[in-house]
Amino acid sequence: MPGTLYLVATPIGNLDDMPPRVAATFGAADFIAAEDTRVTLRLLNHLGLKKPMVSYYEHALHHGEAILQRIEAGENCALCSDAGMPCISDPGEQIVKEAHARGIKVVPVPAASACVTALAASGQPTARFVFEGFLPVPKRERRERLDFLQNETRTMIFYEAPHKLRGTLDDLTAAFGADRSVSLCRELTKLHEEIKKTTLGEAVAFYRENDPRGEYVLVLAGADPTQLAEEAAPTLEEAVAAARALQTGGMPPSAAAKQAAAGTPFSKGQIYKELIK
Repeated sequence: MPGTLYLVATPIGNLDDMPPRVAATFGAADFIAAEDTRVTLRLLNHLGLKKPMVSYYEHALHHGEAILQRIEAGENCALCSDAGMPCISDPGEQIVKEAHARGIKVVPVPAASACVTALAASGQPTARFVFEGFLPVPKRERRERLDFLQNETRTMIFYEAPHKLRGTLDDLTAAFGADRSVSLCRELTKLHEEIKKTTLGEAVAFYRENDPRGEYVLVLAGADPTQLAEEAAPTLEEAVAAARALQTGGMPPSAAAKQAAAGTPFSKGQIYKELIK
C-alpha cells in the first residue's frame, strides 16, 4: 500500500505555537521533505526528534520524483516549509499536484499561516481578500500584475523581504496612490513583532529614514467600490452624445434620452434638456 503525504504547517516564528498534532506527525513520519533542511533540523532538535530529510526547494525540484516514489513504495512523508503552511507561495505545490494525479493520499496538518495571521490583525477589511504573495521581480511582469489589480476591491495581501520592501512600497504607491491604507506586519509572533497601520505614502516616508527589518506581510486595502463606479460612469456630455447618436438613427428624442440615461447617474429629463438645445 502507498504511504501518505502529510502537509505539515510549522510555527511562523514562536515555537510555543507548535500544535501537538504537528509534533506527532513529524514523529510518526518515515521521512521529511523540507524546504530547507537546515531550518527544519533546528525544529526537529527542538522536538527532540531525528528523521531522514530531503530538500524539495526550487533548485532541487527533481527530488520531487524521488519523494513521490518513496511514498508510493509505502513510506509516509511529512512535507514542511521553513515557516507556516507549506505549498503557499512555495514549490511544494508541484509535489502535491503530482501526488493527487498519482492517487497518493494527501493529508493537511494545519497551524498558523502568516497571510491569515496578518490579515486578522491588520485592521483592514477581512470579509473578502485576495492573496498575491510575492510580486513578480521582472519590472514588466510586476507592472502588468499591478495594472491587473487596479480595480480590485478586496483586501490584498503581499509578502516581501526586507531588502526589497522600499522598492515594493514605491511600486504600490505609484499603482494605488499615496493615500491608500496599508498595514505592514513584520516578524509575526516573534520578539520584535510589529503591526503598523498607515498609508502607502507615509510608509514610503518612514522607510526612507528607517531600515526595513524582518520578513513583511503587507495588507493593502482594496479600491472603494463607490469611487470606482463614479469614475466609470459617463459624463453628462457623453450621455448626451449617446442620445444624439440614437436620435440620428431615427429614435425620437424622448426615447433616445431615456435609453441613454440607463446605467448613468443622469435622469432622462437632464439628457433630454441638453439634447433639444
